[in-house]
Amino acid sequence: LAAPETSVSVSAHNAAVGLAKAPGCTGPWEKFCFGLDASALQERLFVSEENVDGFLGTVLCPSFCSQSALESQPLIEVLDVTEDRIQIRLK
Repeated sequence: LAAPETSVSVSAHNAAVGLAKAPGCTGPWEKFCFGLDASALQERLFVSEENVDGFLGTVLCPSFCSQSALESQPLIEVLDVTEDRIQIRLK
């Protein structure tokens, strides 16, 4: 993380933490962890095609599925993510 660019904003009904990557760190973030202390962290994934594919693969086809069942899974593409909505295309 780049310390000078990190920010925290707290209001009566909301809290926001702004994070910035350190120089030289590239690529999208996959996940983040949060909690009251290090022993009680919860993990959340950012919305990406890979994370959506992985989640739906786990939900739609448990580990006992055959290879042919995996090959027939739909193609999932994340088209747009905003604060209000997410647009995903299935093929």
